[in-house]
Amino acid sequence: MNLVVVLHRPQDLVNIGGVARAMKNFELRNLRLVEPLEFDPRRVTGIAHGSDDLVERIELFDDLDAALADRDYVAAMTARQRAAKRNMQRPREAASELLDAARDGAAALLLGREDKGLTNDELDRCHRVVTIPTGERYAALNLSHAFTVMAYELFVVRYEPEFKRPRRVAPTATHEELEQMFSRAEAALDAIDFFKTRNPASVMRSVREVAHRAPMDAREAGLIKAMCVEVVRFLERKGVR
Repeated sequence: MNLVVVLHRPQDLVNIGGVARAMKNFELRNLRLVEPLEFDPRRVTGIAHGSDDLVERIELFDDLDAALADRDYVAAMTARQRAAKRNMQRPREAASELLDAARDGAAALLLGREDKGLTNDELDRCHRVVTIPTGERYAALNLSHAFTVMAYELFVVRYEPEFKRPRRVAPTATHEELEQMFSRAEAALDAIDFFKTRNPASVMRSVREVAHRAPMDAREAGLIKAMCVEVVRFLERKGVR
């Protein structure tokens, strides 16, 4: 995948480190800096621990055109909604198109300086402009935070990661297993006099509705059944029943 991240005139070394860290988190490899106010590789790796290999590959450029010269597709991030006609996108939509461009050719994700962002002239160099929706009362996002949102979306589109499944997957609880659980639950509630001022049928109907709201597996039903059994046994041992 031929994708580079380009920071145009970054002012704060901490943000460069934050971008480097997010790139490591979401498996992006190549970073270009255009006229950074300061750049100290050792301090960047101090901020983004474990990013030595990425920092070693950082390329420095004197102007934006040079940094984008070998790119055939550029997507820029900006917080400002301009009146000028732009090919505006949200991060999720932009991620798919940017990755397609990176697979077929050479693409870049461009971000401007922290205080002013990218000018209209700089945005004219870009095929797409990406904005992150935020609350109106405080719309400004930190540079590295905005980049992290986009890096996450790129990662999700690229790998479609799923949550790891439980080590042991139990089958869905059968009708018989659920009825045994409900029976034991009713016995436990009766043992603690829960039904003294309540209608047992109404209470148990509510318990059933809760249990059926999300299909229970056999292990979950067995656990609740065992808990209810132990409630009754505990009371018997104490001589309460």
